[in-house]
Amino acid sequence: MKSSNSKIQMTNKIRNVNNKIYDLEERTAKFGEDIIGFVKSLKRDEINRPLITQVIRSATSIGANYMEADGAESKKDFRHKIALCKKEAKETKHWLRMIAKANPDRNIECQKLWQEAQELSLIFSSILLLLDKRKKIDIWNLGFGFNFNLRLKGWT
Repeated sequence: MKSSNSKIQMTNKIRNVNNKIYDLEERTAKFGEDIIGFVKSLKRDEINRPLITQVIRSATSIGANYMEADGAESKKDFRHKIALCKKEAKETKHWLRMIAKANPDRNIECQKLWQEAQELSLIFSSILLLLDKRKKIDIWNLGFGFNFNLRLKGWT
């Protein structure tokens, strides 16, 4: 998409297999908010306290790192920030598993949050895979409907 000054713009929108459009920036922020809401309802004890701290750090940093990637100054910086998003999503899955073990009555909620962390991890893995193949990122062809163009800022 060209703007009036002829620069190519990036979009954070993704389209899932059901043709529903998501904004990845919004999706990562909502995930962090959902984690915060969930952990607020957990009992505070010697087991949960460190788990809560860890899951909040990892889950909320997914969105923060995505924002950093969106403002990347180079292809290398962009790739690094996306890799951090993937790493934090995977770490969040681990902490959710530990919370589910410590709170068996909250297993279903943990599973739902774990699934969203898994989906985010897969999205970031797809971006990295395409970057590593040195292709223009056009995830529309993968069914996500996600479109970054590395020609922005002269990246090829």
